[in-house]
Amino acid sequence: MIDHALGKPSHRYRKYQIFTVVLLWSLYLYKGNRHGPPILRNISAFFSKHLTPWHTMVLSMLYMYLMRNFSRLVGLEPKEPLAGKYDRNYFRATWVATALDAGFWKAMWIRPRWLRDIASILGTLYYMVCAEQADEYVRKVRAGGCDIDHMRVSWNKGRTPYIKLASQLVRPKWCMKRLPIRSQIQRPEGSLYDEPIDFWLYYDKPQEKLKNETKIILDIPGGGFVAMDPRCHDDKLFAWAGKSKLPVIALNYKKAPEYPYPFALNECFDAYFQIVATRGQCIGLSGHTMPTIVLSGDSAGGNLAASLIIKLLQTHSSNIYEDSYRKSTSQIPLPEALIMIYPALEMNIHSFMRPEDVELLNKPEYRKQNRKFIKRKSEAFRRLTPKTPHGSDDEDETPRASTPMLDTSMDGEKSKVLEDTAITESPVTATVDSNALNGKPFSELQVQPRQLKTNIKMSSMISQLHDRVLPPELLRAMILLYIGEQHKPDFTADYLLSPLLAPESILQRFPKVYMLCGEQDPLADDTFLFAGRLRQAHAHRFRERQELGLESYKAVFNDKKHVETMIINGVSHGFLQFVTVYHPGWGYIDQCRRWMMDAFYEADQREAGIQSEAPTPTTAEPIVSADDYFSQLNGTRRDQRNTVRHHRRHESNSDADERPLEMTPLRQRIDSTLADRRRRRSSSGRGSIKRLDPSGRRSPVAFRKGDSLIRLPSDTDLLERRMGSLAGPLLGKHSGTDSP
Repeated sequence: MIDHALGKPSHRYRKYQIFTVVLLWSLYLYKGNRHGPPILRNISAFFSKHLTPWHTMVLSMLYMYLMRNFSRLVGLEPKEPLAGKYDRNYFRATWVATALDAGFWKAMWIRPRWLRDIASILGTLYYMVCAEQADEYVRKVRAGGCDIDHMRVSWNKGRTPYIKLASQLVRPKWCMKRLPIRSQIQRPEGSLYDEPIDFWLYYDKPQEKLKNETKIILDIPGGGFVAMDPRCHDDKLFAWAGKSKLPVIALNYKKAPEYPYPFALNECFDAYFQIVATRGQCIGLSGHTMPTIVLSGDSAGGNLAASLIIKLLQTHSSNIYEDSYRKSTSQIPLPEALIMIYPALEMNIHSFMRPEDVELLNKPEYRKQNRKFIKRKSEAFRRLTPKTPHGSDDEDETPRASTPMLDTSMDGEKSKVLEDTAITESPVTATVDSNALNGKPFSELQVQPRQLKTNIKMSSMISQLHDRVLPPELLRAMILLYIGEQHKPDFTADYLLSPLLAPESILQRFPKVYMLCGEQDPLADDTFLFAGRLRQAHAHRFRERQELGLESYKAVFNDKKHVETMIINGVSHGFLQFVTVYHPGWGYIDQCRRWMMDAFYEADQREAGIQSEAPTPTTAEPIVSADDYFSQLNGTRRDQRNTVRHHRRHESNSDADERPLEMTPLRQRIDSTLADRRRRRSSSGRGSIKRLDPSGRRSPVAFRKGDSLIRLPSDTDLLERRMGSLAGPLLGKHSGTDSP
């Protein structure tokens, strides 16, 4: 309209304008001639003889429909930017989620609640048909007025009765059939907080059998730190509890902005502390044995889960020469494994990747699995300059801008002309073929640019700027609300806020980590960089142990023992949240369950091997006293030094080999260490125990032929794919999955 061209009108002015237009036309229809103005009366009389009111209404609707889609019919409409990036099933699911958001936001201010629910259903059905209007409405709300109320209405919609009913109808038969139970965990003595911690128990067996369980799954659900209690994750939790037959504890931690950082982290720490201190009695276990715990978290829950591990490791012994992190002298054992699903591991949003991050992914030992991922980052520059030859990303050094390569046989005048021509002809370094000078004038000289490459790699936050599930507006709002208005964190050093920044001394003592993420996720960089840092930290620790003779000099470092990643092609964030409309998500939920069972299996095998050395206590006394709570919470151990010395002095007779006081040949130290270990195994009876080789089992990320799960090959360059999909449309080139 003309008022938008002259200046954006206010919201109140627009309402007055609408009312004025409706009033004027209503008065004209009431007072004016029923056949219209004099010029149009003849036309109206003609059509009134041939068309009924029904015909007129249908033709008017068809005319409006054709005008709305005119650009699509003649080929003038731009292509959907996300259709070529998303998988077909995921792309369809995002449209359904967008229609739900639009319908719920339209009706969110209606009172009473029953009327709001009906309006939400009707609005969603309307936006299912008018998908483009839903997308436009949702983008406007996120860009101009997305606040905490909109975020919670959007992310908590899974709790509404009719969506719960739809989810129940499509759940697989192997999901849990019983209803979850809500309960509370009391705070440890000495805690800074008084209110108990809410949790939901998902357990597919009679309640009286819970006390006999020795394995639990502790889940920290996501929701941007501001929304989504465990009941919004019912699909995932019902599936895990139903197929594993193990108790699943889902923490309902307090949400920001009412409880900003670090309240949620301390709450998760208190819950884990109390479960370990009471050996599970606080959640209904018998308390006779220490339960084996597998920790999981998705999105914001992945951040809290990783920060919880860091907070626990801060209380552990800093001795890096122990046989395993599980033999730490700290009284709080670590979880058996950590499973993170599209986690948010860094709160400082970058436009381009830092040079140290690119260097980490380019390390020779991991370059094969990251090669295509990094190459994809450079594809934007390649497609912006298609006629310029580019250097290979396999090169370790960047070509230097130098003067043109000239033939030394030419005289000085010709050389000067060629040099000036090469520099002014192209902004890139050029090459002159000296053979082309024979019999040709300088004006016909063809200067060809030399190879050029760029080391600039765009971050996933910016390359997925228009993501339909997690756009930058929601990321910004989530971070601001979680940190709060009073807290001023150091984004470059606070690794409890951004676990990606944790020091190597902490990362090398992490339990085994499994990570699942979509290739098109704005948080994909967090997954790749955290996995890379974990591999690097464990590799450094492995080499240190080899130098000290604690590892065989023939041993080869296997990063699969410490971290495994699974990247899904054509999928963005939150794909486990709407498995009702994205059915391949059930396979990924079960993949996480298989990882958990593999972790429990490895724990059982290890327990069978060391049971004679470390018998399990049979008393139900708490293993952590209330006096130790403050030292655990603050990351300090008042009497830890004496405990560490006493423990190490009586641990074994091989301490002199682990910490040699005199310089001995490396081979001699290795032989003596191996011989001492054989004596210890034979004397403790461990030699009679037959250990099962976990490597002989089916790989947790290997799928049968015909399965619906799709994963990228290990040598796929995801950075190249990302940059190609980002910059390809600028030159009419498209990559990625086919649009539906």
